[in-house]
Amino acid sequence: MTPTLRLFEDVLSSDTAVNLPALPRMMFVAHGSVVIGDRMMHDGEATGSEAMMALKAGSGGATLWRWEMVAQEGGGAIAGVGISSREKLTARLDTLPKGDLLLRGDSVAFPPDGCAYLHRHQGPGIRCLLEGGIRIDTHGRSTSYGPGGAWYESGPDPVFAQAADRPTRFIRAMILPAAYLGKSSVEYLRDEDKPKPKLQQYKMFVDLPLTASSSG
Repeated sequence: MTPTLRLFEDVLSSDTAVNLPALPRMMFVAHGSVVIGDRMMHDGEATGSEAMMALKAGSGGATLWRWEMVAQEGGGAIAGVGISSREKLTARLDTLPKGDLLLRGDSVAFPPDGCAYLHRHQGPGIRCLLEGGIRIDTHGRSTSYGPGGAWYESGPDPVFAQAADRPTRFIRAMILPAAYLGKSSVEYLRDEDKPKPKLQQYKMFVDLPLTASSSG
């Protein structure tokens, strides 16, 4: 079965605790605070692991964005008292690279009216807009997203991104060939764009080589 990448939004009320099963996963704190394992995390922080995760929300609760790579359908949402969990997006990884893989989680920030010239990546991923606004052009279509909007990029399909007239940032998780550990996955497709200044700024959260069992 083709693996899928899933993005959920989990809202935990004050001091709510939950255990997540072992899966390749990135957790991003969109709001509030949460203890993951023995680490206290706040707004804008993220972590990743293939192991089981123990979560406990802080005294003000937490809103979490959770990316998971799974080998089969079903499950995903968290149930329990003090928990609201909803799926934002699920995508089949039909363009998953061959061989050893890694899970990368990072953020991409644009200045007002910034853009990402026509490009592609070395693997698929799901993005979710944290602030600002963005238009994504791919497959001959243009789609605009506001905060909380999520979209999938296959990797090999060309994409152009145009930010709104205000600071814009999205969070993403991608599945890449392991050879790209610590290396950029972007490839600009037009010769005239390659020497142009690239104004977007990146912040790496997770660059996690996956075990053979989790990456298939």
